Amino acid sequence: MSGPAPHEPDIDPVTGYGTTGHEWNGIRELNTPFPRIVVAALVLTFAYSVVTWVLLPAWPVGRDYTRGLLGLDQQVVATERYRRLTEERADWTRPFASGDFPALAADSELMAHAMPAAARLFADNCAACHGSDGTGGPGFPSLADGTWLWDGAPEAIAETLRVGINSPHPDTRFGQMPAFGRDGMLQREDIAAVTDHVLALSSGQADPASAGAAIFADNCASCHGDDGAGGLGIGAPSLADDHWIYGGSRDAILTTLRDGRQGVMPSWEGRLDDAEINMLALYVAALSAAASTGGGQ
Repeated sequence: MSGPAPHEPDIDPVTGYGTTGHEWNGIRELNTPFPRIVVAALVLTFAYSVVTWVLLPAWPVGRDYTRGLLGLDQQVVATERYRRLTEERADWTRPFASGDFPALAADSELMAHAMPAAARLFADNCAACHGSDGTGGPGFPSLADGTWLWDGAPEAIAETLRVGINSPHPDTRFGQMPAFGRDGMLQREDIAAVTDHVLALSSGQADPASAGAAIFADNCASCHGDDGAGGLGIGAPSLADDHWIYGGSRDAILTTLRDGRQGVMPSWEGRLDDAEINMLALYVAALSAAASTGGGQ
């Protein structure tokens, strides 16, 4: 006795593929084969993964990792590339390590080659605080004018770069504005009088007979000079121009006198070599020279 006749497959007349027999609101599900191109892509991907795992660094093993048969190491590659770059630069950077600034500045061909590199050094290491054009900002002095907390000669700038200001370096430069109000050295009315005198100094209208002038002479002139021009090589800025580190408004000057200031300049010794520090010093000195001759901003 024969069994029931086998079920005839339901063939889609458009594609020619059979269906699964499922239907949703007149839509039938085709029983199509998996695309061969997808299968091939999966096989190739798996094969590539296996080859990569064998040849290249791939799997973590505790605190280490598998090296791969090729032994590639990106850290080694980067270090080698940096070494080759340093060797290529050595021919023209070596003279800067001497620190003979007059001779370096007089070599126009060398300076033309070095200053673009110095500009890159400035952008990478200094611009975050002093601005891309060196004009500074709140809390950071301008390097593009003729006023310096310490001497603006390249030798002095290089020393500042090397040891920093108020930095952990053992030879750091020190500079601090006392907190005349917070520490009780001056009364509130005296601070107000000095503030008015400092504002008058910056505008060129100071009255030497004022009460503020007398307080200034007793408490401020030893660092900032009798006329407030600064530039004594001890980190005291000029108060007789319109360049301000922490702001030149009355409120800002009151805050400075009351609470004091102590900025920090990092030491770049150990992070930059001698040639790079000296290149930067010449670049910064050029910023100041350009400004003083009308070529800066």
